[in-house]
Amino acid sequence: MVDFEKGNGLIPVIVQDFQTLEVLMLGYMNDEAWQKTQEEKKVTFYSRSKERLWTKGEESGNFLHVKSYHVDCDKDTILIKAQPQGPTCHTGTRSCFNTEFNQNFIAELESIILQRYEFPSDESYVNRLRGRGINKIAQKVGEEAVETVIAALTESDLDFINETSDLIFHLLVLLREKGISLETIAKNLENRHQ
Repeated sequence: MVDFEKGNGLIPVIVQDFQTLEVLMLGYMNDEAWQKTQEEKKVTFYSRSKERLWTKGEESGNFLHVKSYHVDCDKDTILIKAQPQGPTCHTGTRSCFNTEFNQNFIAELESIILQRYEFPSDESYVNRLRGRGINKIAQKVGEEAVETVIAALTESDLDFINETSDLIFHLLVLLREKGISLETIAKNLENRHQ
């Protein structure tokens, strides 16, 4: 399935966060590292400098748990979608590419809201809002939509950004309440675009 011959026994592997799709790192695998990754469901690379296999997180505990993988059309590059257990980079950052912020934080926020649903806490705003029922959640989305329109027409850009953020947050809670994921919405938008 994977052609290790093209790269003299090593192929590049791109690792993405399975939820946010943020690129976390790039490494290399030989056939042995690939087999170990598939068996243990933890990303294992071949270290070119140490000339040995190394499982990401073997010293730090910051493993990359494999959720899915995809081989490219030429069979000489692998994309792994993984759940990071802590920072990916040895410098302590989420990504080895040191991006200023997570551009896909909305997907991560969806995951945080799901966690609030699965593990409710009295201190959680999501839990308190959920306790008031779907009618109140839907009402909050409506209120935030109106406030977003007003901010767009009469207030500062910062006010508009804040109101838009409130709207998106409450819409994510409503989606969770309805049991609909952002992925479902994205697929629907993609289908409608065609």
